[in-house]
Amino acid sequence: MSNNEREVLLEVKNLGISFGGLRAVDNFSLKIEKGQLYGLIGPNGAGKTTIFNLLTGVYKPTDGSFMFDGEELAGKSAIDINKKGIARTFQNIRLFGNMSVLDNVKVGLHNSESTSLFDSIFRTPKYRKEEKIVTEKALELLDVFGLKEEANFKASNLPYGKQRKLEIARALGTNPKLLLLDEPAAGMNPAETAELMETIALVRNKFGISILLIEHDMSLVMGICERLVVLEYGRVIADGLPDEVVHNPRVVSAYLGE
Repeated sequence: MSNNEREVLLEVKNLGISFGGLRAVDNFSLKIEKGQLYGLIGPNGAGKTTIFNLLTGVYKPTDGSFMFDGEELAGKSAIDINKKGIARTFQNIRLFGNMSVLDNVKVGLHNSESTSLFDSIFRTPKYRKEEKIVTEKALELLDVFGLKEEANFKASNLPYGKQRKLEIARALGTNPKLLLLDEPAAGMNPAETAELMETIALVRNKFGISILLIEHDMSLVMGICERLVVLEYGRVIADGLPDEVVHNPRVVSAYLGE
């Protein structure tokens, strides 16, 4: 393997799903290398979120397969897939609004720890020790996202841009190898979007994870993604370097409707 090549983390082959007579995703293939930042773009209704739902076990594929870190995961449950190292955020923020910022991140961290029900109920020394470690890890994550000062705030009281950051921090709490971000800049103003771009790049570099990003904001995608795959009506119409993809006539036509 040359210095320019990285190990493949996710390999999707001919993935497809039908809902009744509707073919929502057809023959979708993709390779993501370890540490790569990949963008998945396309017009509304192209099937982007459906692909995220297939990769996270929300939907079971009608056909095709995907290997993740050398293991076939197509058709596995959402819990199993998350434990293998795939985490996601959603278009609509899904935080626990009545819980503190800190506790939202601890939910993600508790997902990957081994405390038994007995230890939790009776708050044994083992539980207290692990709880201390989880709290420290959560505060470290919040620090990365500039949210440590708001650790004890109610999550619902955070400004919109910070809620988006918190959702990414919580997803990272599950210690993923691949992070799926579904339109993280949705509803953000240009300043928040620019800050989010920096945060996403920082996350990839600091944690050494791969990121697959769905986004409508082309400036964000062009600013941080190494490669882009473009979807239209559930099919791939382009896959390559960002500069090549945005000048591809089929991509221009799909976006402009010409």
